[in-house]
Amino acid sequence: MPAQFEVGDPLPVFGRDLDQARLVMYAGATWDWHRLHYDTAYVREHKLPAPLVDGQMLGALFAEQVHRHFDPRARIIAMKLRFRSMVYAGERVEISGEVVSVGYTDGGETVVCRQAAAVGSRTTSTCLTEVLLPR
Repeated sequence: MPAQFEVGDPLPVFGRDLDQARLVMYAGATWDWHRLHYDTAYVREHKLPAPLVDGQMLGALFAEQVHRHFDPRARIIAMKLRFRSMVYAGERVEISGEVVSVGYTDGGETVVCRQAAAVGSRTTSTCLTEVLLPR
């Protein structure tokens, strides 16, 4: 069976504006109500420019990119995230990625992607995502 995807294939870049309203909605969905994610006065007291984007939200964006590109039914087997810098409310994150390996298991075709989240020229986090594609 020929591979559907090849090493080096890019994943389409997509962006997301992470305004404070989106951060509050994410906090509600995940029950993470730490004031760092929504309380502007609190974060300023701690010398931060704006509320912080939850790291899990960046993981969700990496997962969204994979599902958009391969198949909504694809199953993410593993994700290895590395956070490099903070992302703040009001910033736009661009997610990019590429296929770094393709293989087969009894369950089907597996693809590993290297992904990056960036705000402008600053890489904020990276992720290695392993995906099992539906048959």
